[in-house]
Amino acid sequence: MKLRKLGRSGVLVSELCLGTMTFGWQADLTTSHRILDRFFDAGGNFLDTSNVYSSGKSEEIIGQWMTGRDRAGVVLATKARFRTAEGANDVGLSRKHLWHAVRESLRRLQTDYIDLLQVHAWDPLTPLEETYGTLHRLTEDGLIRYVGVSNYRAWQFEKALQLCRSRGWHEPISLQPQYSLYARATEFELIPMCLAESIAVLPWSPLAGGYLSGKYRDGVRSPPAGTRIGDSKDVEFYAGRFENERAERIVKTLHEVGTETGKTPAQVALSWLLARPAVTAPIIGARTLDQLTEDLGATGWSLAEGPTAALTRASDLYATYPYDQRAEDQQTSDRRLA
Repeated sequence: MKLRKLGRSGVLVSELCLGTMTFGWQADLTTSHRILDRFFDAGGNFLDTSNVYSSGKSEEIIGQWMTGRDRAGVVLATKARFRTAEGANDVGLSRKHLWHAVRESLRRLQTDYIDLLQVHAWDPLTPLEETYGTLHRLTEDGLIRYVGVSNYRAWQFEKALQLCRSRGWHEPISLQPQYSLYARATEFELIPMCLAESIAVLPWSPLAGGYLSGKYRDGVRSPPAGTRIGDSKDVEFYAGRFENERAERIVKTLHEVGTETGKTPAQVALSWLLARPAVTAPIIGARTLDQLTEDLGATGWSLAEGPTAALTRASDLYATYPYDQRAEDQQTSDRRLA
């Protein structure tokens, strides 16, 4: 597995990041540890979790696995923001909640520092000065190494970034957005911003909740057993998302490219995303070793120009001003250099 630079930092991370939301939920302790072993045996070094995954159980499973291992060889990311208990202040990005959340994550992870602490979402109640001042102090105190964000809009990220620059605080170096062949609205504002600011992009749900794995070729109303949609109690929700011409066109093209390349639809979808501008490491999740092995097969090769273009066309989103081509043309300078 190749290594890539994590934004403006000097840290190198594997081109795939192992997401651990399934740990303690769809994967028990033994299976989770086998998944971790397999990922690191394949050259991975980058783990992503959150203090709310399985109510903290995901962090505990990782902590047990890390016992006795080389801590310096792991780039460990977690998140804080969402509710962790029933108290009035057990949620949000206040100084009070962030300090408590970090201390609890360190305890569960059985480590004395977090490599990348990400705010899990925007907090409209807490002033940015309080949140990012606290993150700066946590970094200065050595409890975290770097700051990242998840689920921000472009203006929210820029506002936080410029605040940190004006105060001399440690700046966020990464963004974790939803991004895949299916979810491409991320390209309208977020990706150009990340390219301009040299921000690492860590896409979550790179297979659109499993839809891009090719398992639902016959539609999501008759999902195979043992799949996320098949085990869901709300099939109608997924039908509302994926039963449309564009989604079906994407899956059809994935199968066509898979047949042409000898790869699975999931591997093709991940390979397309790995080659997108600004993308550092898609976050893959697995509840079985077989799922992880398939996803790891997205590395070590790349799509040719033709299949890449076919997938990009099949997944195009209808864009209006200011995101359409006419607006892009207006932004292009017509000045010629002598």
